[in-house]
Amino acid sequence: MAQNNMYNLVTLIKRLEVATTRLEDIASSTIELPQAVPALAQATASPPEQSNGATPLPSASPSVSPANSIPHDPLPESVEEFDSFISQSVDKYVSASDKLGGLIAEQASKVLDGFKQQRHFLLISTKAKKPDISVSADMAVYQELLNPINEALMAVGEIKESNRGSPVFTQLSAVAEGIMVLAWVTVDSKPSKHVEESLSSAQFFGNRVLSEHKEKNPDQVRWIQSFYQIFRDLTEYVKRYFPNGVTWNHQGQSAADVAKTISTSGTAAPPPPPPPPSAPSAAGGAPPPPPPPPPPPFVLQPPVDSNESATQADSGFSAVFDEINKGGDVTKGLRKVDKSQMTHKNPSLRASSIVSDQDSSTRGKSAPGKKPKPESMRVKKPPKKELDGNKWTIENYEKQTEPIEIEVSMSQSVLISKCNHSTIILKGKANAVTIENTQRLSLVVDSLVSTVDVVKSSNFALQVIGHLPTVMLDQLDGAQIYLGKESISTRIFSSKSSSINVNVLAGDEDDYVEIPLPYQICSQFDEKKGEMVNEIVEHAG
Repeated sequence: MAQNNMYNLVTLIKRLEVATTRLEDIASSTIELPQAVPALAQATASPPEQSNGATPLPSASPSVSPANSIPHDPLPESVEEFDSFISQSVDKYVSASDKLGGLIAEQASKVLDGFKQQRHFLLISTKAKKPDISVSADMAVYQELLNPINEALMAVGEIKESNRGSPVFTQLSAVAEGIMVLAWVTVDSKPSKHVEESLSSAQFFGNRVLSEHKEKNPDQVRWIQSFYQIFRDLTEYVKRYFPNGVTWNHQGQSAADVAKTISTSGTAAPPPPPPPPSAPSAAGGAPPPPPPPPPPPFVLQPPVDSNESATQADSGFSAVFDEINKGGDVTKGLRKVDKSQMTHKNPSLRASSIVSDQDSSTRGKSAPGKKPKPESMRVKKPPKKELDGNKWTIENYEKQTEPIEIEVSMSQSVLISKCNHSTIILKGKANAVTIENTQRLSLVVDSLVSTVDVVKSSNFALQVIGHLPTVMLDQLDGAQIYLGKESISTRIFSSKSSSINVNVLAGDEDDYVEIPLPYQICSQFDEKKGEMVNEIVEHAG
């Protein structure tokens, strides 16, 4: 008899241990005890009566309400502070928007929804490992976590775009420009800078609201100030908790699993109740096995059209971050060029613009700018000398053995371009001469009304027979200028030029004297004069 009672006592203790373990598992999973489990609690509080007259054991614990006895996991400090930020800063802005009503209130509700979705994202980051964006599956999960934030962001912008004729379009634009602040969770380095830049964007339109309603409508002023305060408070929050970007739990579960167990409100979704345990046999046999662990919770997802989901995946900043965060995979889309398609190994391809017959869609839509070809590889154009109206054009002359002579008048100007190793003689009195991109060009002029302007040339020579008021030299490398008696007072302006010599007639025999033009200047600030003093550097020797 004593052995039978001892056996029943051991059996009861085992059953109590199983029930207690089950209750502890439920409590640690932060899931409230379902209503179908009281039978389990009753089995723990008062074990079934023994038919053999054994003394009943005292209750293991007093009867406690399941909702009050099972505590939830405490929220991380960063999430609690974000809740305070929403309740203090964002809600104040929403209240000010509701007071104005209309489209402003509607847009404010979307802003509030965006911050709530961001709070859900931050809660997941405290419990999950950071998705590996180099893996396509993890990248899809990361985009799925950002999609609710992106949808709220797009909804705010859509309200602005669809109401361009509204009298509150400036207010809608201020919020639409600043809503990009929600993207700070994707910035890995100093996200507080992104928040500050978003405030600057919002102030472009927000300051207009201040100037327009400063003395007319105090509610508008309070509204825009409450919107600005969101950025200031968020900046302090980000600097304190996420100075270098959102931190993830390195020892946590995968983001996909955590997202399934956490609803948008931040609590775990309750699993379906397990079946009640079967009644013990009257004979006091072996205890029944413990109930199976609860299945993974099911989170309802609204049905999304396939076309709409594809559009959402490709739109907004989530698609941009998808491209940016590919890392080394960003070059996977580039095709390999075969040797037969390389122009430097196949000179025959250079004569044609067609290199490959492959589909152009596989290539990038834009190509980098082409560098100019060296002179030796450029196609030579035929020489040209023509008069168009009052303008002479002389170009593309190379190594002419005979001088090129032109009769000019006072109403005509002359353009000389890309003429090398040649001599040009202008007979008569022209208005002006412009020379560009020449090498070893010699120019002889009788007289001019205004100037000779020389740009980007080298080894240039100019001889003036009659009168010439001005010579302008820019980016020259080497020049010889011969001035006659009538042009002895010609003014010469030079910039970015070197090795320029002026030859003037001097002496009884009218011989040319070469005078170099200075191109090295020494500058020094004179404290007494209060100005910069420039002196020509002379080299003696």
